[in-house]
Amino acid sequence: MPVHQAPAACAFTMRARGIRKSFAGTEVLHGVDIDIVGGRVLALLGENGAGKSTLVRAIAGAHAPDGGTLEFPTAEGAGDTVSALDPVSARRRGIRMIFQELSDAPDLTVAENISLGHWPATRGVVSWRRLRRRARDVLATMGADLDLDAKVGTLRIGERQIVEIARALSDDARCLVLDEPTAALSAPECERLFGYVRRLRARGVALVYITHRLDEVAEIADDVVVLRDGAVAVAGTTDDLARAELVTAMVGRDIGTVSRPAPSDATLGEPALVFEGATSPPSFDSLDLVVRAREIVCLYGKVGSGTADVADAVFGRRELSAGSVRVLGRPPAASPRQAIAQGVGYLAADRQREGALLTRSIGENLAAPSWPRLSRFGVVKASREQGAFTRWSEELNIRALGGAGQALAGLSGGNQQKVLLARWFERGSLLLALVEPTRGVDVGARADIYAALRRMAADGAAIVVATSDYEEVVQLADRAVVMVRGRVTCELSGSQITTQSLTDAAGG
Repeated sequence: MPVHQAPAACAFTMRARGIRKSFAGTEVLHGVDIDIVGGRVLALLGENGAGKSTLVRAIAGAHAPDGGTLEFPTAEGAGDTVSALDPVSARRRGIRMIFQELSDAPDLTVAENISLGHWPATRGVVSWRRLRRRARDVLATMGADLDLDAKVGTLRIGERQIVEIARALSDDARCLVLDEPTAALSAPECERLFGYVRRLRARGVALVYITHRLDEVAEIADDVVVLRDGAVAVAGTTDDLARAELVTAMVGRDIGTVSRPAPSDATLGEPALVFEGATSPPSFDSLDLVVRAREIVCLYGKVGSGTADVADAVFGRRELSAGSVRVLGRPPAASPRQAIAQGVGYLAADRQREGALLTRSIGENLAAPSWPRLSRFGVVKASREQGAFTRWSEELNIRALGGAGQALAGLSGGNQQKVLLARWFERGSLLLALVEPTRGVDVGARADIYAALRRMAADGAAIVVATSDYEEVVQLADRAVVMVRGRVTCELSGSQITTQSLTDAAGG
């Protein structure tokens, strides 16, 4: 794909030079240089913990750098240089950041959200006519069609992201930072988002696009910067940098291309999970599925296909209206607490809201399901939680500078996910139900997680993974079950599992 050519005179240019930042005496950015140019899309890549979020927060005024400068040259050669921005000064320069976690007001309308924080008013009285006109104009600029009167909380995730982008544009955004914008989007929603990004680029907006999906880099980016351990590992245009080079730059080693795992010679065990004619409207219907010990089965489908709801049923979060399910030889649990007691482990798609205890320590998070075993007289000693962390931190390559006592919120997304997975290793779960286990996780952490899951399966666990990531299925599954609108369309195994066969079976 040819690299997009920026306008001759770009409206926005920022040069970050020698940016340094430390937290609690530990330097996480080591003199980073980066250029952001209007009319171009810069893909910012790196493993979880590489420093991407810290860098863009410094650019957007959320963090004050400990060293370096931010330069704002103009086409005429003039401009200014500052050592730091605060949120107000960054806003004045037109810099906006759209975080992975939505920051909208669900109970307000689309029009109200677009002007959130800067409602047009005269003498303290809101002008609803101007507010609606502003919303119509900015959505028209993006080529987006949304009902201005719809409550934002009723919209799909992709539509809510459009509203957040529209809000930034309505406030004269000249530089837009998008943090993992497609992490929770379906394929059609991703394509729509790319269309909006291209429109903004054509208007001269500078875009910084943080992603772990390398196929998106070739699709949408003009320039690429890869961070590794707080420093620039490689920088260039998308035409000049091949995918393999980007992966190697991110992880510091060659982990190869998307490929099937080596065939397992392990003998499969007894059925650990059996669905027979299972129905749970409107999520899935007449589901027949068997997952055996020592087997990894991936349920593949687009967002809304019902795969995640199947995992919820395994963990006692969803009831059946017809059919049956047997979990480890018994009827399904009536609650997650009961499911854990039966030997079932679970990862939710939204780890921060449904799995992580962000303000508690890593040791507490990892040991939580095992507290009854680790406690004496109802008390769990920190040393026992430390022991659990020690057992699994090396196994899963968990990077935690503060050790078991560090708050989980202080870890990168990929390392948080590893901690939540390790809790089921520590618990000794016999059946795992995982929903989008590597969403928002970098390529190196993915490899660590896949290897750990294969080891767990080899040790006798049964694993069912609900995912919308076809590369994940190719790299992980012994068997793949494709679902469309709550029904199984086909089952694949071995060499049949390819990206082409999966996308074809799921409807393209």
